[in-house]
Amino acid sequence: MDGLLGVKLGMSQRFTESGAVVPVTVLRVGPCIVIQRKTTETDGYAAVQVGLEGTGRRARRVRAQATRLEAAGATGRVSVLREFRPDEGEAAPVGARFGADVFAPEDRVRVSGVSKGRGFSGVMRRHGFHGGPGSHGSKFHRAPGAIGMCATPSRVLPGTRLPGHYGQDRVTVRNLRVVEVDASRNLVAVRGAVPGPRGGVVEIRKA
Repeated sequence: MDGLLGVKLGMSQRFTESGAVVPVTVLRVGPCIVIQRKTTETDGYAAVQVGLEGTGRRARRVRAQATRLEAAGATGRVSVLREFRPDEGEAAPVGARFGADVFAPEDRVRVSGVSKGRGFSGVMRRHGFHGGPGSHGSKFHRAPGAIGMCATPSRVLPGTRLPGHYGQDRVTVRNLRVVEVDASRNLVAVRGAVPGPRGGVVEIRKA
């Protein structure tokens, strides 16, 4: 398949042979179990639906979904389901399990996840505004300033950057390089940072 589900464990670092420091994010990839195979004849497209085992609590599900998981042999907790494109050739059978051995060092991947939620934030934190002077009698420090015109068109234009909910969005970081793969423990280290908190579920897809 072109990708799998995983869990972000945190950031660390590795050293090259020349002594250079490489910042990496450690991901626990899988174990992922194939729940369903979708074909062009029956569904209109080809995909493999996988579930991430052993993460979080058992999600509430309808009886039909629980039956599919039991038929696939998912014995552990499966709370996340995603679809991935199969590689060329025969797709993986239902019930097959995959781990970190899907990836190899020097592979290029893109990682998607939900960024950290920061609640209601002002324009300086949310959009990077510089703010006003901090001294000399100034009373304009962290406010957004003027947001519209007093006359024509006499309204706030759509898209104006204002305070509001910040974070908790789906973010994709592209072209990350796989630095290290530990297939025995299902660990993959990728260079750079990936979205989400520690323990967050991410999707790792081959670039």
